[in-house]
Amino acid sequence: MSDSKAKTDLCHSSDPMVGCALEGVANVLAGIRGAAILIHSPQGCAATVAAAFDHHEVDFTRRKTACTRLFETDVIMGASQKLKDLIRTADTKFETKTIFVVGTCAADIIGEDLEGICRQVQPEVKARLVPLTAGGFRGNLYDGMDSGLEALLAHIPNLDEKIPNSVNLIAPFASSNPTWWADLAWVREVLTDLGVEVRSVLAHETPFEDLAKAGAASANIVLSHDAGAGLAVKMEKSHGIPWIAPDLPLPVGLSNTAAWLRAIAKHFGVGGLVEPRILAGADKVASVLRKRALMMIPRYRNARVAVSTDATFAIPLLRMLFSELEMIPEAILLRSKNPHAKALLDKECADLGIFPKIVHGADGHAITEALKTIPVDAVLGSAWEKYLAEEAGIRIAFDIFTPTNKDIYLDRPFFGYDGMLWLLEAMGNDWEAALRSKEIDWEQYPEKRVAQLVDRA
Repeated sequence: MSDSKAKTDLCHSSDPMVGCALEGVANVLAGIRGAAILIHSPQGCAATVAAAFDHHEVDFTRRKTACTRLFETDVIMGASQKLKDLIRTADTKFETKTIFVVGTCAADIIGEDLEGICRQVQPEVKARLVPLTAGGFRGNLYDGMDSGLEALLAHIPNLDEKIPNSVNLIAPFASSNPTWWADLAWVREVLTDLGVEVRSVLAHETPFEDLAKAGAASANIVLSHDAGAGLAVKMEKSHGIPWIAPDLPLPVGLSNTAAWLRAIAKHFGVGGLVEPRILAGADKVASVLRKRALMMIPRYRNARVAVSTDATFAIPLLRMLFSELEMIPEAILLRSKNPHAKALLDKECADLGIFPKIVHGADGHAITEALKTIPVDAVLGSAWEKYLAEEAGIRIAFDIFTPTNKDIYLDRPFFGYDGMLWLLEAMGNDWEAALRSKEIDWEQYPEKRVAQLVDRA
């Protein structure tokens, strides 16, 4: 948590909300199936790679990782030989077709020439060696994701012949939905219904060899507002693969889902196929809410709210909260500082006619200060924001995003119409829990009645 001391002219954060570039790179590489990850670092950084595999739900039997376990003497004297030896050992033990050789902060400090080392050792090993530099000094989690995706681009061929009605899905993992793979599944289902083939997912459960398929796709769809835009722009220029709907929020809520679906269908010339899905989805939401959430609008109308999460959900939530639930977004606190997301957020706010306080790259201190100084009734965020809201005296906090304190056994998409219902269900339960009485004043009961209650218990 943030401390209570005044922090003026803050140039660093003691409570960052996102990890370093290594975490981002690892999240990309963990989505490449069957590859090994060799990390040139002290042993602690290996935990970051393990967390990335957790993020993709890859169990221990399928993980092939190794670490050079750098010590102080290695950083001072150099550790090139140590890295070469580990590459040879990993090639023998893992027997994978691809080994990612990843440098961290320590490798940056040493000035290790990863590309040169891989070139030198490559003739001695069977696996393809792919060097990447991922020092935490190079940026935050989202910067690392973009770096990892850019590294994959070098292995995507520029093919002249494109497969009609086919797409690549980019950066589904750059999401604060605790079950983001359910959003990926929803998108796959929609595309299948529209007759669109998914050539490659960059990157989740994707064999390295499948990167070659990505070059033949006729379009790209980015499933995050926090990472992936750079790759989509570069592929449009270098590979001639257009990015569909770059100026639209992701499909969260009624209006955004309909607009996103229509944009995808229009690109492939199948608009007639998507309209029944839109009508059925809107009818389902209306039917469920009519029967089971009669107090939803009176509950939320004019409630002033702060949204604190990644841009992937903060941006599309605005229209749902303001136009569909009649809430008032007073503060938008984004974990990332993505230029594309900034432009899209400004466009959304202007279109909706709202003027919330906006913080890009918010850390714990910035979020705490915003919640203390901006009057709000509720906060949409994660378990972090729930605690920070309590510190600021805000009674209602929706624990929806990662990291969450909730156990989730079934994958739940936040995209689409069912996704809107899942979000509203979670919000409704958190609202009720926040307003439920925490104490019973037994003094209001006569002593005899209290004794009866105790005996009965």
